[in-house]
Amino acid sequence: MADDRLTAAKPGQPPDDVEEAGAMGFLDHLDELRRRVFYVVAFVAIVFIICWGFADVIYGFLAKPVADALRASRLAQVKAKSPLPSLAELPDGTMVAYVFGAGVAIEGVTIPAGTTVAARITRDAQGRRGLETAQTLVVNQRVLPEGFALPAAELFAAAPDPLGQLVVHTVQGAFNLYIKVAFYAAIFFSIPFALYQLYAFVAPGLYRHERAYIYPVLIFGTGFFLLGAAFGYYIAFPQACLFLLGTAKDFQPMIEVNEYFDLIITIVLGLGLVFETPTVVFVLARLGLVTAGFLLRIWRLAVMMILILAAIISPTADIPNMMIFAVPMLALYFLSVGIAYVFGRERESDEDVSDADAAGELRSVG
Repeated sequence: MADDRLTAAKPGQPPDDVEEAGAMGFLDHLDELRRRVFYVVAFVAIVFIICWGFADVIYGFLAKPVADALRASRLAQVKAKSPLPSLAELPDGTMVAYVFGAGVAIEGVTIPAGTTVAARITRDAQGRRGLETAQTLVVNQRVLPEGFALPAAELFAAAPDPLGQLVVHTVQGAFNLYIKVAFYAAIFFSIPFALYQLYAFVAPGLYRHERAYIYPVLIFGTGFFLLGAAFGYYIAFPQACLFLLGTAKDFQPMIEVNEYFDLIITIVLGLGLVFETPTVVFVLARLGLVTAGFLLRIWRLAVMMILILAAIISPTADIPNMMIFAVPMLALYFLSVGIAYVFGRERESDEDVSDADAAGELRSVG
């Protein structure tokens, strides 16, 4: 009889997990939660080790928006009466005529002084700038092919793009930065795995037809997160950065690398999470916890909260830049209203779903 009581289905309890639910107490749930959290932490640690090996590449990618904005802002300040810009001040991709000086030797071949060759300014994956030939040069029957690195690359290495350079205030600043870069990158890449572990923890409390939503939720949730992160990286942050640098045109900004990194991570991850709103509303609507009518009734409160959140995420206090963040969030909210209207319903058990399907089949036969 004791076994019967443990396995007897309770009203509204998912029938597939009656035995599991009856066997699991409060401490069992805590143990399961501990196990899932351990999986996530272990996965993040493994990804962190991998990201540490590519920390400089990841940092170069994250620093590109502010480096481009710094370069554009400083080049815009060059006036006709100013001294001629140096080679390092020219933007990437600029075509130049390179003139060899006296006594230049490349791979044992002495280049006659005054020899001219077309060249272009380049940048590699690590952000190092260089100058390479844009055409083939023949000297004393020796060939310098197109794309050959010219000696001017050493000048770039000695002064790597000062127009778009960030600064560190301490000797260990770069090391600490790369740790943060690898850590946040590990969290970013671990989000799909963490979402799956969350599903595995709550799955025993869901009906079978509710579990069928998990894969669409994972796919669309990941897609919306990446969309929000891309919006912050490619649109929102560069516009805000150009605005801030434009207001400081009479000064020489020295952007501290850790402050910049914290700012762009806040924007990218913050917008990524905000763009999850339609996914969250879809889940809650399918579970019968929110409705389109409820979301419409609180739209004024939602707009106020969105404006506050946009002011927090935006790096500037001006209204135009704040609206760059707020408008997509408002659009996502009202998109969520439509999702709740289309997909919302009261929560049903598997038996209710089966009965509804059977009734539909009978009506179609009749």
